Amino acid sequence: MFTGLILGLGEIIRVESQGVDLCISIRPKFTFDSPLILGESIAVSGVCLTVTQIAKEDFSFSAFASRETLSLTSLKTLKVVNLERALRLTDRLGGHLVSGHVDGIGSLEKVIPVGKSLTHSYSFPLPLSDFIAPKGSIAIDGVSLTVNEVDPKKGLFTVNLIPETLGNTTLSSLHAGAKVNLETDLLAKYAVNYLKGLGSKEGMTLEKLSLLGF
Repeated sequence: MFTGLILGLGEIIRVESQGVDLCISIRPKFTFDSPLILGESIAVSGVCLTVTQIAKEDFSFSAFASRETLSLTSLKTLKVVNLERALRLTDRLGGHLVSGHVDGIGSLEKVIPVGKSLTHSYSFPLPLSDFIAPKGSIAIDGVSLTVNEVDPKKGLFTVNLIPETLGNTTLSSLHAGAKVNLETDLLAKYAVNYLKGLGSKEGMTLEKLSLLGF
């Protein structure tokens, strides 16, 4: 599990094909508070990967990305990535619970300056609309953000990026048309799944259940 609070950036320095899979080598642009350990989980722009090799000379590490991971994420197109180590039980949960299991790829549609911040508008796959709500949480390339507005019919949502986020993540370099990894809120998935199951038993749709206060 992760929090969506990025530790720093990393540079992809090598990509090696292994059949339909990839071995990706990444050099952090910062120093971890403690050395990486073989087998530990690390979020790479929102994608949970396992550390398979560590180079002592430059502190770079390698991770294996399967065909399934590559088909659901933008990982194979990235050059600079957001990095976060797995959450410890003693850590502060400053963002929200992030699993590193990407739900789909979104696209940046518009960037609007608002004071020192930026408002980003993203399109998203329509099947995710049940899990994206105003003032709810979403992870974009592994960054924990609050949803400002949602238009489920158009498949669009907006988020606000403060200077701290812009200065410490890859989101500041994105332009219209950029593809991003989206992970919707974990708790929303369970809640919606439960309500859909309840609705099927009672012969009611999710929309009718919401009108009854569920």
